[in-house]
Amino acid sequence: MNLYNHNFTLSKNERESSKNQKSCTVWMTGLSGSGKSTIANNLEIELNKLGYHTYILDGDNTRLGLNKNLGFTEEDRIENIRRVSEVCKLMNDAGLIVIASFISPFEKNRSDARSIIGEGFIEVFVDTNLETCEKRDPKGLYKKARAGEIKDFTGISSPFEIPKNCIHLSNETEEDLPNNVDFLINILKNKNYIK
Repeated sequence: MNLYNHNFTLSKNERESSKNQKSCTVWMTGLSGSGKSTIANNLEIELNKLGYHTYILDGDNTRLGLNKNLGFTEEDRIENIRRVSEVCKLMNDAGLIVIASFISPFEKNRSDARSIIGEGFIEVFVDTNLETCEKRDPKGLYKKARAGEIKDFTGISSPFEIPKNCIHLSNETEEDLPNNVDFLINILKNKNYIK
């Protein structure tokens, strides 16, 4: 292939400086119904109130567009995470704080995402027990998976590999939400992504 990376005049640092922030990707992983998207949404609201530039990438939303040609086989899940990771990398280069909400059940996928995104990858495990996720079941997916209507459903017929070296959030009750958002804001401050 005759492809070459074109180096543009403005750098990532200059884009970050114009936004008064340092770009990063907050990568939220956990079971369906664990609260990843709810935490992501509330984190973005708080960051926006503080004047920071963000964008949320969510599993369902990307599968309705960018990844609509992918299913849920292990191979398709790997490609889903690869594509999303490349988008996160581009958005980070633009100086944005990206909040990525993806089940991303396999350690290899998360490791690959970390390698693609590079500096600024913050892995967050939203730890909610399976019973709580099934009770929440906002999309009725667990019921369908238990009935055998959905194959390769994470937590039921497909494994979820618990992350090891990451930020760990317990998200069992409604009271956990504001605490988790505050905790993540403080992480971003302590790591100097925001002031």
